[in-house]
Amino acid sequence: MAQKSWKVTVTTAGTAVQGPDTGAGIFLVQAAPANAGLYIYIGDDGAGDVSSANGYALAAGMQAVITTTNMNLYWFDAANSGDKADVLLQQGLPTPPY
Repeated sequence: MAQKSWKVTVTTAGTAVQGPDTGAGIFLVQAAPANAGLYIYIGDDGAGDVSSANGYALAAGMQAVITTTNMNLYWFDAANSGDKADVLLQQGLPTPPY
């Protein structure tokens, strides 16, 4: 069975971490409820990075739905070292071209 959930840990606040290699799908991304920092940030500034200045902010426990060809196209950063994002595959999609 294919992997359906991942944890992304931001080891050092301010240093973005690439998302997991997942394949295409619809994903639920949640800032882990136990995070100590105020926010995690998700996105890509076009240069393989994300920060509080350009990322989509999620407070602990907040969720976002992302449809993508791969979660490794997104980067994760946090306001606190060690904070995590939980990624759950809701529905797999065929790999383009469709």
